[in-house]
Amino acid sequence: MFSLSKRSDVEPFHAMDVLAEATRRRQAGHPVISMAVGQPSYPAPQAALEAARAALGHGRIGYTDALGTLALRQALSAHYKTRHGLSIDPKRIAITTGSSAGFNLAFLTLFDAGDSVAIARPGYPAYRNILGALGLDVVEVPVTEETQFTLTPESLEAVQAASGKRLKGVMLASPANPTGTVTGRAALKALADYCADRSIAFISDEIYHGLTFVGEETSALELTDEAIVINSFSKYYCMTGWRIGWMVLPERLVRPVERVAQSLYISPPELSQIAAEAALGAGAELDVYRESYGRNRDFLMRRLPEIGFHIASPMDGAFYAYVDVSRFTNDSMVFARKMLAEINVAATPGLDFDPAEGHRVMRISYAGSNAEIEEATERMAAWLK
Repeated sequence: MFSLSKRSDVEPFHAMDVLAEATRRRQAGHPVISMAVGQPSYPAPQAALEAARAALGHGRIGYTDALGTLALRQALSAHYKTRHGLSIDPKRIAITTGSSAGFNLAFLTLFDAGDSVAIARPGYPAYRNILGALGLDVVEVPVTEETQFTLTPESLEAVQAASGKRLKGVMLASPANPTGTVTGRAALKALADYCADRSIAFISDEIYHGLTFVGEETSALELTDEAIVINSFSKYYCMTGWRIGWMVLPERLVRPVERVAQSLYISPPELSQIAAEAALGAGAELDVYRESYGRNRDFLMRRLPEIGFHIASPMDGAFYAYVDVSRFTNDSMVFARKMLAEINVAATPGLDFDPAEGHRVMRISYAGSNAEIEEATERMAAWLK
């Protein structure tokens, strides 16, 4: 049975640390179930695998243009036409080495050292870490039930008034990690308009598109040509290890991004680009996986409160439950360590996402199989009893 009440000063236990420890335990023969990272349990689509095998058979994998192959950029343009009714010039699309490269390219191109950029708290920790590493001023804006767990013009105004800072950029994810928030069309438009009126760069992280269960899945591109959109093949397309993503840019930013990409990355991996192009046509297969995540979501929405985990924000999209564990602990890092050590279940402590309030929350990923999610939850239930 778990028992803890005292806050700890141990070294932070982050998502990738949890994954590494879970891997070590699994290699040592422990029956580990990981609910720590957004790693789909399903393979890449069959069409993607077949395309990659065929390309390897030719043996001619090399550099491409820094912004990616024309074929993939054209395929993504067609994707936006089919899915969103948008006509996006392929020249505005930049292929990236995962969404992480997209964040680097966006931040380096848009901002100078010392510029203030707003992100949601809780939010994806890589935003904070990359912005900080680049010498940018990270302005964390609390998102709560009052703001519908998303950034709003009012919350941005309030944080600027309180800090005396003028924002140069705003970063929003919908669906969001870790909260699962889906920012609806009207709210997204209000935010985009607010940024446009004040010459604030608006970056929309849409890597969980395709994984919306409740609400409107709207691309910022439907509302403005000035948004910088970042997306990835990692989540909906189940291609995390292929490290392939894309950006859609205002025309004026294409050449600046290209110049930075040439210096930092040379080009995205060609093999992954070939596979990604094929994956865009695999919607029927991928929607089966999405239905599996939906079953996990429905199960956890019922079962987590029963075992004492209050769901802290709506599970409307992505594949995460953000839960309040303060009934059991006020130190989610120690809680995560003990849970992994004692029952071989991995989840991520909330301090990864919220440095202020994360000691009482955890993020649980439900990207695994139905059997894994149910087994992990029952282990937790017995441990917490």
